[in-house]
Formats: sequence, C-alpha cells, structure tokens
Amino acid sequence: MAKKQKQLSAADIAAQAQLQEDLEIQRAFEAGITTLRDLISPSSLEFKSDHFRLGTKYGRTLYVYGYPRSLYTGWLSSIINMDEVLDLSMYIYPVDTSTVMKNLTKKVTQLEASMNINSERGKVRDPQLEAAISDAEELRDQLQVGAERFFRYGLYITLYADSLDELQFVQRKIENIFGQQLVFTKVASSQQEQGMNSTMPQCTDQLQIRRNMNTGAISTSFPFTSADLTQEKGILYGVNMHNNGLVIFDRYSLENANMVVFAKSGSGKSFAVKLEALRSMMMGTEILIIDPENEYQKLCDAVGGSYIRLSLNSDVRINPFDLPKVIDSEDANDALRANLITLHGLLRIMLGGGLTPNEDSDLDQALIDTYARAGITSDPLTHTSTPPTIINLYDTLLHMGGSGPNLAARLRKYTSGTFAGIFSQQSNIDINNDMVVFNIRDLEDELRPVAMYIVLNHIWNITRANQRKRMLIVDEAWQLMQYEDSANFLFSLAKRARKYYLGLTTITQDVEDFMSTKMGRAIVNNSSMQLLLKQSAAAIDVLSDVFKLTEEERKRLSSFPVGQGLFFAGQNHVHIQIVASETEESLITTNPNAKK
Repeated sequence: MAKKQKQLSAADIAAQAQLQEDLEIQRAFEAGITTLRDLISPSSLEFKSDHFRLGTKYGRTLYVYGYPRSLYTGWLSSIINMDEVLDLSMYIYPVDTSTVMKNLTKKVTQLEASMNINSERGKVRDPQLEAAISDAEELRDQLQVGAERFFRYGLYITLYADSLDELQFVQRKIENIFGQQLVFTKVASSQQEQGMNSTMPQCTDQLQIRRNMNTGAISTSFPFTSADLTQEKGILYGVNMHNNGLVIFDRYSLENANMVVFAKSGSGKSFAVKLEALRSMMMGTEILIIDPENEYQKLCDAVGGSYIRLSLNSDVRINPFDLPKVIDSEDANDALRANLITLHGLLRIMLGGGLTPNEDSDLDQALIDTYARAGITSDPLTHTSTPPTIINLYDTLLHMGGSGPNLAARLRKYTSGTFAGIFSQQSNIDINNDMVVFNIRDLEDELRPVAMYIVLNHIWNITRANQRKRMLIVDEAWQLMQYEDSANFLFSLAKRARKYYLGLTTITQDVEDFMSTKMGRAIVNNSSMQLLLKQSAAAIDVLSDVFKLTEEERKRLSSFPVGQGLFFAGQNHVHIQIVASETEESLITTNPNAKK
C-alpha cells in the first residue's frame, strides 16, 4: 500500500512540472505579441530642460503668461491656421463669483488708496493706475448683475519639428505673431514633460500656469476659427492643408457658380477640373466642355458622354444663326436682338479686322434682312422657322449697295472657300447627354477662336431654352481673350450665368495675357471661386495684386508641388491638396507614366 502511494506522488510531480513548463511557454508567447501600446508608442522619449525628443521628432512646449488689456475675437486664428505642426490646449476653470467680488473690492480699495497717496504727495497722475481702477469697477458691476462670470485660463502650445534649428524657427514665428498682439509666451523650462502631457488629449493640466479672465475675454479665445470650407452638401475638392480637414463645397451656394483656374502647364489644373466635373456629375450636374487639346475624351468615353469633334473634315455642323427656343416671355422678345449682337461680334472676328462705321451699319442691316427673308422677325412666334445660314448672309451682302459686296468678298472663305461647311450649314448636333465635349484640336489656328465663340453661343442658347444645373468648362480661355468681341462675350456669359443655373469654369495658363485685359479682370471679379496652382515667376506679381496675397502665399505659389494650390471660395481661402481615388485618377490623368 505504501509503495503505490509513492508512485502516485511521482506522477503528480511530473504533471506539475509539465504544467509549469506549459505556463512558461505561454508567457513567452504572450510576451512576443505586439500590443496596441507597442504600435502607438514612439521608439524613444527623451526630455531636456527646454525641449524633448519624441522618436525622431523634436518638441517644445510654450505657455502664455502675458495678455493685453483688451483681446479681440479671433486673436488665436493666426496661430491655429499656421502651416506648422503644433498642439494647442486650453484649460478653463470657473471661479465662484462671491469670492471674486470680495477680492475685487479689496483690490479696488488698494488701488484707490494708492491713487490718493500719490495725489497727496503731489505726484503726476498715473494713467495705468486709473485704467486698472476703471477696469476693476466695470468688472464688479458686470459680475454683480450676472452679465459676466470669472474664470482661470491656461493656454499651452507644443511645437514639433525635425531638427532643433527648425524648432527654434517655428518658436520665433509663433512669438512674433503673438507679440504683434501683445501676447507673451515663455518656454516651460525644466517642465517639458509636464508641458507635453498638458497638451495631450488626456486633458491633465500639469503646468497649472493660469490667468484671470472674464466671460468676454474667454469668448475671444474660441478655438474653432480655422479656415474651414466644409459644408453639409457639395463635392470633395481636396484636403485642407491648414488643418487636414476636407474641402467639401457646393459652388452653386455662392452668389454665382463661376470659377477661374490659373496655373502653369503641368501643375495639375486640368486634373483638378476634370475631377470636379466627374464628381459634379454624381450630384446631377450636366457638364459641357470646350476642349482645345483632346484632354477630356478618355473621361467622356468612360461616363458615356457625347464627344463632338469639330474639324473641316468632320460631318459636324453648327449654325451660328440658330435662335434659342426660350419659354420666358421677356427672353423670347429679346432673343433675336441678342443673337444679332452676338453675330456682330462673331463676324468681326471672322472678317479679320475692325469695321468702319459704314461697314458696321451695312452689316447690321444685312443681318436683319437675312433673318427677315427666312421669315424671322422680332415676333417670338416667328422664331420657330428654319434659321438662315452664313451663305444666306453672303447672298444678302453681295446684292446690297454700299460696302456689302466688299464684306461679302471677305466672308467668301467661310461660304465657298477654305473654311466652308462647318459653320455655313444647318446645325446637326443635339446636346442631350450628361457630359458633352466639343473638341477643337483639329481646327486650324485661325478657326479656333471662331469655333470657341460659336460653340459658346450654341451652348448659351440651349442653356437659356432649357434651364437646369449645368457646368460649362472653357479650357485655354486665353484664346478668346485675344479678341475684344469674344472677350466681351465670355464676360457676358460670366455675368448672366447665375440666372440660368450655369457655372462657368475658365481655365488658362497664360495669366499675364488673360489679366492684362479689362474683360479678363472683370471675369475674375464675377467668379466667386478661384483656384491658383503653381505659377511662373512673372504671373505671381499679377495674381498677388489681384488677389491680395500675403508674402507667404506669394512664396508658396511658385513652389507648390503638382496638385497643391490656393483655393478661394467667397471670402474664404485655404491651401488645398487635390486628391483622387485610384479609379478617378485612371480616368482623368494625362500622365503617360501613370498606372493603367
């Protein structure tokens, strides 16, 4: 019996040994598992008297110790919107009003006693002492009636940089901004650990450096003054580089939906516009594009749009004499007159020079007679008749007196000469798609401004006849600004587009040529949105004068990487990064090295 008990004891010892070994293996396994703390912790943390090192980053905590007599709303906005990495923490502690009243009464008594002593001794009046008494009395009155409350306020800022020199530069930058407002800061000497903890999201005030403030002063420190362009509705334009927020905006919520895009070649202007067009289509917006360089075909094909290629060899025809089929009675009565004015501008471009007063008068009469022969008068009921063409105008000029035959001779190349066909016959296109692109790349240089003018007029007639949410994109708009009449017509579109729910997007890389004209500046002034991407050195001075850019913005404008720029919307403007998904980028990029 004793022998059997001894054997059982040996088995128990073996089992316990095996269990102990299993536990050690389990502990070793668990010790090798990466925890969440391991993932978010820096590789090292080192504290010095005036800075700390967090992994490879350097940091420094400052605290605010001095404030001016008066603080104004938004005094913190310049710090919050800095293009630097920083953490900012505020600590606000309410103070019992009765305690404050007792201390204020005592303080007022001391101040008045000091003033009386100075007066008895014949000293010169002390304005600083008088202001202190006035402020204390005013605050006592406000506290007494409950109009104000009292608080203890702490403000700490932790800066981050890649080197000590950069950290010093950022510190001086912040001190200069604060100093201009008579707000003074100090480095939390020998308290960098407490300073770092005080600006972390754990909300522990370990510095405890506070200043007395009333409700009014506290309210001026409201932190949400960031340059933010996020709305409840709209499309994503990019990332706000000031605060890493999203720029989600509805251009149709502004006083007008017009936009100008200025950038040098290769800076991403077409990419940004195509991205906006693609996302706007998802929100039910119809997209119309004038494409001088065949940049929009890939996007158009991908969304099932209509791609209209204008050239002397194509069978596409657009008649500039078409009248809009408008329903509005006021617009209907004015339709013929408006188109006559538009045709005047077009023909001046086609005839290749200015007209004398007699030629202008004869041309005006010839246009009226040409419409009349087609049965179209100022009566809106006649506007459903088949419109005339340039060939009919040519015949009218040829058989009229005065300068008519001479004008007809100058117009002949568009009726039976080199440029005949494309604009001298009845229209055979129908804009009935969510995206329509007019490609004019294959047109001769002399015909391009004429084609852009006629296409714009055709789109404008359709816009007036059938009002819906539309976006019209005019790429390389500088070609229209070369001629006074086409520049005036583009400005007229920009000015009147809002009434017809149309947003005009004007794109150009020749900023100097565009802005050197009165109409160019007028188009910018009638555009509530602007996008400025990387610019040439010569263009920066022009844009700086027009948009009142700061010195920092001027510097950035010449060195922005591709896809970054300044985005203006109404009174707000931000530094934006244009971002696209892989699918979007594959549809809109023109970079031959991009991934397919």
